[in-house]
Amino acid sequence: MKVNNAEIVISAVSQKQYPGDRLPEIALAGRSNVGKSSFINKLINRKNLARTSSKPGKTQTLNFYKINEAFYFVDVPGYGYAKVSKKEREKWGVMMEEYFETRETLQAVLLITDVRHEPTNDDIQMYHFLKHYDLRVIIVATKLDKVPKNKRASHVKRTKQAFEMDEADYLLPFSSETGEGKDDAWRLLSQFI
Repeated sequence: MKVNNAEIVISAVSQKQYPGDRLPEIALAGRSNVGKSSFINKLINRKNLARTSSKPGKTQTLNFYKINEAFYFVDVPGYGYAKVSKKEREKWGVMMEEYFETRETLQAVLLITDVRHEPTNDDIQMYHFLKHYDLRVIIVATKLDKVPKNKRASHVKRTKQAFEMDEADYLLPFSSETGEGKDDAWRLLSQFI
């Protein structure tokens, strides 16, 4: 897909702030600092529409990015090792649960993981949380460029096995550095937007 127009529309913390134009939405979930913003930026050929940070926990709201006036990417707060208070994490949990449970325009969730490492308990818990709400999940195994070519198949297989993936879901090997998987990502996403 050629992206001609991409903009952040709102950083929302509750339902009443979500955009009302009923466009399809693709959410991005993953651990803090796993590369959600880099994934968005690579797909839309922008350096910094979605702000990246070396500091975990930067995304603290639901960030709605409108793409080509046709759909939204929705970046949700990361989970895992962000140095935020327990109270703040609970607030994020409520905000994310409200979004995943109530958003009718949500078509699929991209669960971003790091292919170099076995999925964490948090990753697996998030996958099951999304499946609890009957959401379609695309696991994006990112940082593919950091794994030697002869080891990639085994890393991808390990990721699939760890999640015990539903047959309706996909696993997409991806690199924000090299763009590997970008065309496959758009092919998959076009089914939902």
